[in-house]
Amino acid sequence: MSIHHRLFAATYDTLLKPVERRELAPRRARLLAGLQGTVVDVGSGTGANLSHFRHAKRVVLVEPDPYMRARLSTRLGESPVPVTVSDADAEHLPPADGEADAVVFTLVLCSVPDQRLALLEARRVLKPGGTLAVLEHVRRPGRAGRWQDRLDGLWGRFVAPGCHLNRDTVAAIAEAGFDFSEVSRFEPPAVALATPVIAGTAVLRPGDR
Repeated sequence: MSIHHRLFAATYDTLLKPVERRELAPRRARLLAGLQGTVVDVGSGTGANLSHFRHAKRVVLVEPDPYMRARLSTRLGESPVPVTVSDADAEHLPPADGEADAVVFTLVLCSVPDQRLALLEARRVLKPGGTLAVLEHVRRPGRAGRWQDRLDGLWGRFVAPGCHLNRDTVAAIAEAGFDFSEVSRFEPPAVALATPVIAGTAVLRPGDR
C-alpha cells in the first residue's frame, strides 16, 4: 500500500463529512436498517455503515486495506449488532456458499479490481432469496460520461486510489444475474464528478443460480 492509500484513509471521513451528513447517511439508514440474518459488508472502509445495521444477527466486515481497517477497528463499538472483521478482498469473500442473507456494497464497486468477480462472489455467498444492497456512484450517460472516461485515470491516481468514475455498475449487476427490486438515483453536489449515485436492493434472478 502506498503513502497515497494511507493519506486517503486518514482524510476520508473528513472529506466526505458534509455529503455524508446531508445525503449518504440517511440513504445508508434506509438501505441497511431492515437487513436481517448474516450480512456481509464488502469494503467496510472506515465504518460508515456500522450504526445502520439494526436488525442483523451478525455482520461480517470485509476490508482489505490495512489503513482503512485500522480506522474501522476503532469504531466497532458503534455497531448495535455483533460484528467480525476480515482482511479478505471482494473477489474472495469469507462466507461459505449460500451462507449470507445479504451482501452490501457501498462506494466500493467503483474500486474493486474485478467488479465482475466481486459480484459473482456476492452471488456465491448469498442464500436463495438473499438481498444485494448497493449504494454506488456510476457512469453518467452522454457527454458527461465521456468526460468521466477521459478523467478516470487521473481520478484514480490522484484523488481516490483505485476508484473509477466510469463503471456501468447497474449493467454489471444485471450481468451477474441480479434484478433490482428497487433503485433510486441522486446527485450529491459535493461530489459532482463522481455522480450519479444509485441506491437500491436486488435479488438473484429466478433460475439464475
